[in-house]
Amino acid sequence: MNVAGRRQERLAEQIRDEVAQMLVRELKDPRLGFTTVTRVELSSGLQHARVLISVLGDVAAQEETLEGLASASGYMRHEIAHRLRLRRAPEMVFVLDRGAEASEKIEELLRKLNETS
Repeated sequence: MNVAGRRQERLAEQIRDEVAQMLVRELKDPRLGFTTVTRVELSSGLQHARVLISVLGDVAAQEETLEGLASASGYMRHEIAHRLRLRRAPEMVFVLDRGAEASEKIEELLRKLNETS
């Protein structure tokens, strides 16, 4: 892996940690449910970040949380730039991470398959 790739990976991890801390300690928006930041994907130019999150609850709770995060993204971007000493923090977009749901569906299908065998 080249130096730029390592920097991108390290910065993504730092952003994930900072966003997670802000969710727990700083953001007081009632729309934010129990949210976990699963990972951050940075563009090659480090200008855009996809923040993948997992939200406990139904679809309505997930949508509400995404709305709350979208409204807090400006504050979070400013804080990320300040805390990580970046000239420009990446533009952040919050997306639901469907990986856990997919894993549960696969496990359920395998369980049903084993029961019928």
